[in-house]
Amino acid sequence: MNYCELKLNDVANGPGVRVSLFVSGCTHHCKGCFNEESWDFNAGREFTEETIETIISAMDHDYIKGITLLGGEPFERTNQQGLLPLLRMIKDKYPNKDVWCFTGYLFDRDIMGHMFNEWEETPEMLKMIDVLVDGEFILEKRNLMLKFKGSENQRTIDVKKSLESGEVVLFY
Repeated sequence: MNYCELKLNDVANGPGVRVSLFVSGCTHHCKGCFNEESWDFNAGREFTEETIETIISAMDHDYIKGITLLGGEPFERTNQQGLLPLLRMIKDKYPNKDVWCFTGYLFDRDIMGHMFNEWEETPEMLKMIDVLVDGEFILEKRNLMLKFKGSENQRTIDVKKSLESGEVVLFY
C-alpha cells in the first residue's frame, strides 16, 4: 500500500485535532475530486512500519482526538490489507481515540452488501471504525456548508450502531 499524504495535526477531516492518512489508490474517479493525484495506487510513498510508528507516536498526545482515513479509497481491498495492522495498533494503544473513515463506497450496498462477506479484512476493519462518511463525491451535489463532507448524497454513519442494528444509523 502507498499513501499520498500524512497530516499529523489536521482539523479539517473530522472533529478535533486528528492525524489524517491519505491512502493511494481509488477506482471511483469522481468528477471534481479534491485529491485526483491519489487515484494512482503507486502514487506517493510506501506505507511502512516506520509510517505506522510515526502515526502511533503522533497520536500519543491528549489533544489528538483520533485518526481519519481517506484518500484515495481506504476500502479498496489492497488498502484494507495495509490499514489493518495500523488500526489494530491504534485500537490497542489508544482505545479511547476515534477512527473516522471516508469512502466512496456505500455502507449498505457495497461494504455490507458484498465486501463484508467476500473479503476477510472488511469485518475486522469495520469493527475498528467509529464513523464512516460514505458515498462518492458528486460535483452537482457539492455543498460547502456540509460538516466533514463534500456533497449532499454523502452520509455520516455511526458504524458501531449500524452494525448492531443491521441498518444504517446516522452519526448526525
